[in-house]
Amino acid sequence: MGARVAVLRERRGGETRAALTPETAKKLIAQGCSVVVESGAGLGSSLPDADYLGAGASIAPDPAAALDGADILLGVRAPHSDMLAGLKPGAVIVGMLNPYAERAAVQALAERGATAFAMEFVPRITRAQAMDVLSSQANLAGYRAVIEAAAAYGKGMPMMMTAAGTVAAAKVFVMGAGVAGLQAIATARRLGGVVTATDVRPAAKEQVESLGAKFVAVQDEEFRSAETSGGYAREMSPEYQAKQAALVAEHVTKQDIVITTALIPGRPAPRLLSTEHIASMRPGSVVVDMAVEQGGNVAGSRPDETVTTDGGVKLVGFTNLPARIAADATALYARNLLSFTGLLLKDGALTTDFDDEILKAALVTRGGQVVHERLA
Repeated sequence: MGARVAVLRERRGGETRAALTPETAKKLIAQGCSVVVESGAGLGSSLPDADYLGAGASIAPDPAAALDGADILLGVRAPHSDMLAGLKPGAVIVGMLNPYAERAAVQALAERGATAFAMEFVPRITRAQAMDVLSSQANLAGYRAVIEAAAAYGKGMPMMMTAAGTVAAAKVFVMGAGVAGLQAIATARRLGGVVTATDVRPAAKEQVESLGAKFVAVQDEEFRSAETSGGYAREMSPEYQAKQAALVAEHVTKQDIVITTALIPGRPAPRLLSTEHIASMRPGSVVVDMAVEQGGNVAGSRPDETVTTDGGVKLVGFTNLPARIAADATALYARNLLSFTGLLLKDGALTTDFDDEILKAALVTRGGQVVHERLA
């Protein structure tokens, strides 16, 4: 008998994404699963119930009906503990569980007896590329950060020559050249900005320059060994940070838009811009802090607010940029989940191989316990 896959409507404020599209529902059904979707689950991504029905899924009126008999629950975020009453013990939950910051939610899943997988922990290996939710969502977040910056900026982005005079191109500085940063660079370039970028990873220099931006960094011996084996930025020494801060301080004063993207898994976001940096910027400048949910890269930024400083600088702090481009974010995320769910199924039935390296890396709760080594 095929596995029963359930999807609930996301209830976290501002979360417009869904874990399933009609496209991915149809593919799960073709694999032998049955799919039930809570009514309204796709509305934030412009996916009405009728589209899911057309793909062969059934629609449930509430969470209890959706979870009744479910073997697998797919979600964007961790389900609220109040909704878990209808979940059968041993059911599998897959989603972006934010396990470092939301330990209580992970513990609730363990106590319910759920086998939970955090998509953030999927390893960065070739076989798992199609499951990399961090990259798919960061790509869209980097794009949207530039759109938000352009909307908040009181001038045009490209150079424009008119009979009434010339409009200068905006100077855009991207701090952090990971997936989000590189997309921000590309988007700012497409909009006509003069773009510079910085990162502590040596490999980023070539990537930044390949997109037509100028690379800005203190390139000493520590810089040349500043990348972990997993491809993340290593936390730098206080001495390096001081040198880099001096370079950044000089550079920031000339910028119209700054976008910060620096995150360290499981740690508070590193502070990149101080109040002094912000005070040195021209009135009307815009700073988008993409790390605001993890404490922020920017002094004075606040989650889900746009703060205007006494000096007239706008600090933009959206915590969920992918949700502001929901249709595409849902489409990519649902395909990531479809690829991951394929590892849990055999001929449509739930048969989990806990020795699989991808499943082993992403597993956070099993048998009533929090089992991931990083959360122990």
